[in-house]
Amino acid sequence: MRNLGITLVCFVVGLTMMACQQKQPVQPLYDNVTVVDELVINENSVPIFPKKAALTTDTARRFSVELPRRCTVDWDNQTVVSVVPSEEIEIVRLGVGDAMPDLQVSDYEFKNLTVKRALDKLLEGTDIAVVEDEPLYEKITGTISAGNLSDAVELMTKMGRVYYSYDAQNGELHLKHHSKWLIKMPQNETIIMALLDAMHGADMRNLLVDWQDKTLIFEGNYQVEREVDKIIADIAGKKYMLAWDVDVYRVYPRTDNPIVWMNLLPAFGENNIKMSIPGVVGRALVVGPEINTKTLQEFMRQQANVVLISQGSFAIPNGWQSRFDIGQCSKEERLETDLIVGATATYGDMAGREKIDAKIVLRTSNGELSSFNIPSSVGDNYVIIGIPTHSFVTTPETLVSPFAELVVFMSPRVVSVVDAENGDFSGANELIGDALRDYLSE
Repeated sequence: MRNLGITLVCFVVGLTMMACQQKQPVQPLYDNVTVVDELVINENSVPIFPKKAALTTDTARRFSVELPRRCTVDWDNQTVVSVVPSEEIEIVRLGVGDAMPDLQVSDYEFKNLTVKRALDKLLEGTDIAVVEDEPLYEKITGTISAGNLSDAVELMTKMGRVYYSYDAQNGELHLKHHSKWLIKMPQNETIIMALLDAMHGADMRNLLVDWQDKTLIFEGNYQVEREVDKIIADIAGKKYMLAWDVDVYRVYPRTDNPIVWMNLLPAFGENNIKMSIPGVVGRALVVGPEINTKTLQEFMRQQANVVLISQGSFAIPNGWQSRFDIGQCSKEERLETDLIVGATATYGDMAGREKIDAKIVLRTSNGELSSFNIPSSVGDNYVIIGIPTHSFVTTPETLVSPFAELVVFMSPRVVSVVDAENGDFSGANELIGDALRDYLSE
């Protein structure tokens, strides 16, 4: 019995030792082990990403040499009028090829023929072949009594709204609907911006600008060429251009109530609120110079949080149209970046008073949101209020407060274009008040 007791004690001690051994933690081979699709991933693993479509990255897409010129406004040194010298703008068609042979044309008549067929008939007996680089269907009719070959080809292609280029080495006359041009622009960047903005306003987008030598290259058809010719002629012939400096804010009221805009009246005085213009959505206020971007922000911050989401400027020749793309100058990607501020305007006499007569349009890719016809004097500013941020929400639900709104502050400027031979521009740029208005009325 004694031996049995010793055996039981030893057996119990053995079980206890085995239990102790089993409770000792096993050291893992790796600190962290994750299994994804039967693959072991640890700190030494190479990350695996899904294949991405071949699209331009967002930061590369938003790169633009033009943005530093367009998306900054020096509100501390703003002038309501500037004077710049007029400069010649020249447009040259590129890719015209070699000079045509020095041949004479006389008594040539063509009737209801395509441009290619008319030229084939004209060039019979020569070594020149006519090649259509794209299908051309326009038919022409006319008579050339006398002239050289190059003038005849120029006339016939213009009648058919096509362009030609001559390859002397292969003896081929190429025809197509589209061509490429180079514009030699003036040195003044305000005029350059007006030219670019007028072209943007005409929905021309593929514009290549060399800011170093002040040249612009664009492509288009006969209609595009005519539109650009008209823009250049108007810029050269206009006495004035118009420009706007713009701030765009998103405003979040601090309470469950919208901003009380009527408080502008006691805050700034009735004399500084000159006009109130309702739109389909929102309202445009014409205000005096006392209400500027700084004082407006101070007023809004008394009731709401204010975020500047875009800032910039744009210019147009007098009587033309242009646009400011909020997304182009946006601080970051936001709901409102689809918004475009379009403007058409003229400056001149309105019933004996010098006025800026403007139409401001707010539109998105879904169409026009609102518009305002705004007559104002030099030195006045515009404040567009009451545009709900929910106008830009595309989802059924959102975290954005229903009382959040978009506010657009616009400060128009007049650019006086004068003959460069008439001298001193520095003094004119410093004119203010009555002296400035007297200068503009000359």
